[in-house]
Amino acid sequence: MDFDLPEEHRMFQKAARDFAEKEIAPLVDEAEKNEKTPVEIYPKMGQLGYLCPSYPEELGGGGLGKLGDCILYEEIARICSGICAGIMIHGGLGTSSIYKHGTKKQIQEYLIPAIKGEKISGFGLTEPNAGSDAAAMETTAVLKGEHYVLNGTKMFITNSPFADFILIAAYTDKKKGPGGGVSQFIVERGTPGFTVNKLKKLPVHSAETAEIIMDECRIPKENLIGEEGKGFHYVMEGLAGGRIVHAAHSVGIAKAAFEASLEYAKTRVQFGKPIGNFQAIAFKIARMALDIESARSLTYRSAWLIDQGRECNTEAAMTKLFASEACNRVTTDAMQVHGGYAFVMDSPVQRYFRDARVRTVTEGSTEVQLTLIARSLGLKPS
Repeated sequence: MDFDLPEEHRMFQKAARDFAEKEIAPLVDEAEKNEKTPVEIYPKMGQLGYLCPSYPEELGGGGLGKLGDCILYEEIARICSGICAGIMIHGGLGTSSIYKHGTKKQIQEYLIPAIKGEKISGFGLTEPNAGSDAAAMETTAVLKGEHYVLNGTKMFITNSPFADFILIAAYTDKKKGPGGGVSQFIVERGTPGFTVNKLKKLPVHSAETAEIIMDECRIPKENLIGEEGKGFHYVMEGLAGGRIVHAAHSVGIAKAAFEASLEYAKTRVQFGKPIGNFQAIAFKIARMALDIESARSLTYRSAWLIDQGRECNTEAAMTKLFASEACNRVTTDAMQVHGGYAFVMDSPVQRYFRDARVRTVTEGSTEVQLTLIARSLGLKPS
């Protein structure tokens, strides 16, 4: 048993950290203030092979598996959670169904340009009345001649204000239910009947998120991904990996809050000594370190399971749950360590705190993860 990262992953970790610190960090303040994603980083990362590390090298990816994704997202989230959110969707649920089930034409026209950063993707599943209960979606797609006609609304769709294409899930046959009645489609930006309304949010200001309204939105039938009726399966098969990289994202936010708190505790003097010398503060920071190390260990193990081709739905649920809650504990304690200075909007600590709060809701809420874990233990929570 070897707990060290392979050499190629260690090298990628350093490269990703250097890129995030040199290329992304200078863009964060403006991106957060203007609530605009700096999309110019996508082609930069794509040209370097950093944008989609899990995809095969022959497609332009890094060939580093799910562990490579986790390394990347931790390093970017440490600098900016909002920017990381967009990149994570792009390299994951916004492209994974095309990689696994797309036609050769779809791979050439959408996936490879996305890996290179020439096109940006999004993913549309959540709806106003269908969040944790994704099967309750109301969006429909009806085949009429050579086109599918989509009608419905998607909500909280990251990247949608600027994405070149979005993978949309819709019912093609409601009578069959989600198991056989949902399909997945590629919808390009600018398609008539496809309207995007940007949302203002408490967290992740630099991640552009929107409501999508589809009104008689016509797309070519060749934009169907895989088989009709298999879309819900395609979405579900990507959720374990999505939860694992979500955990890595949480680790990155927590790491940033921890580093800021450790430095502040060493330099902030009260009652004649650094506040880190007081047990109350020292113990908070010690627990931060424990939470981060534990969350990262769970994340790496779950990523390793996926890369070994092993089933890990329960482990993914545990990982996402623990990491997201640990992130909230760490950032809350960081606010306490920094005292009044944390509440000034110029302080990055308040951003870590706000960005952490959404971690227990997105990619399956804490309650959903607990339900999945309980069911794996033979229990039947209702």
